[in-house]
Amino acid sequence: MEAVEFRATIPGYLFARSVGRLRQSAPFGRFGTVSLGDRPEPGLPGPDWVLLDVQGCGLCGTDVSVAAYTFSLTLEPFSSFPAVLGHEILARVAEAGSAAGGLEVGQRVAVDPMIGCAVRGHPEPCRACAAGQPPLCARSGDSGSIEIDGRPMRPGTALGFHADLPGGFTSRIVAHRSQVHPVPDGIPDDVAVLTEPLSIGVHGVVRTAPHAGPVLVIGSGPIALATVWALRCSGYDGEIVCQTKRPTEAALARRLGATTTVTPGDHARRALEATGARSYDPMLGPEVFAGGGFPCVFDGVGTRSSLHQALRSCAAGGRVIVLGCAGVVPDLDLTLLWARQLTVQGYYGYGLETWEGTSLHTYEITYRWMQGSPAGLGDFVTHRFPIRDYRHALRAATSRASSGAVKVILQPGRPGRQPRSR
Repeated sequence: MEAVEFRATIPGYLFARSVGRLRQSAPFGRFGTVSLGDRPEPGLPGPDWVLLDVQGCGLCGTDVSVAAYTFSLTLEPFSSFPAVLGHEILARVAEAGSAAGGLEVGQRVAVDPMIGCAVRGHPEPCRACAAGQPPLCARSGDSGSIEIDGRPMRPGTALGFHADLPGGFTSRIVAHRSQVHPVPDGIPDDVAVLTEPLSIGVHGVVRTAPHAGPVLVIGSGPIALATVWALRCSGYDGEIVCQTKRPTEAALARRLGATTTVTPGDHARRALEATGARSYDPMLGPEVFAGGGFPCVFDGVGTRSSLHQALRSCAAGGRVIVLGCAGVVPDLDLTLLWARQLTVQGYYGYGLETWEGTSLHTYEITYRWMQGSPAGLGDFVTHRFPIRDYRHALRAATSRASSGAVKVILQPGRPGRQPRSR
């Protein structure tokens, strides 16, 4: 079966870091380390596993950064390669093992890609997995107890970054029963395929539960937009200022619940001043602000410029929530972190949440909110490509200013489609 594979190699790294600086799409070409390969159809590793037919898989910014070698190598020991990319997976059940109860052939499911102790076959979970938090599994750098193809499962944190468990950029995958979450009837495929990226925003909002406003959300991509949506679904009724780069993204942010949208630069500066913040000029360097500010800032980008802005826009004693996959950030001035006594919290993945007195997986909360507040969600998916056109998909996701992409989907054996007219 066709599969988009990433192979980590030193020559590939050197090519991406050299030629990729001159031409952004170069790492996605035929000399890059992402290629279309042929993989055998997987079999069930055990009775509590499920065989899935992939219906669609979102292309995440993390997939792009891996393909372009722009990601931090800090978490490399917790991955294994070569790996079939793709972790935003919508699928249908093709076969369920004898111990994978409650699932029917043909049933739609979204896949939690995180690999915890249960997936690795460990009968005694680590502390994080026992608390329902597989993204924090203490054994992600170790081989598993379960065997795949006659050898112990290799290390890895998530599907899409694991040599033994293919991600969604192919037609068939396997998943442990604990990773599979049935999609309620009535949620269309174009919305159901967003379960994983929307759950990132839901996880951050549920864990943060902001009450005092206004809130600033920085970012034009799916994570930032998901955060705007999740804030409204959670019952937050204060002002949400969302910073986006392009008019189409601003319009989508407003449909999802943003009170105001601003563009980077002077427009965002005026929004900060509207909170009562006053500007001061140091002897050298950019201006700083005191008074006013946003009590809670969500950074859905995770770059030097976005983190710089988040720290300077946050009110004294406020919170900065980092949802983008921030990596190595050179020359980031952290003076305001301590001078303003800010709290900086990062969130990653999903798991067991406490919401309205009930313990639920993040996906279950996301499903509830999808059913209750669907406005705007159907506009997330702007591009679809068959797996064989993965290079076009990567370029569309990388060059959003020219492509107009918000969320790009790869679908097995389906014809490509141009962006929808707006």
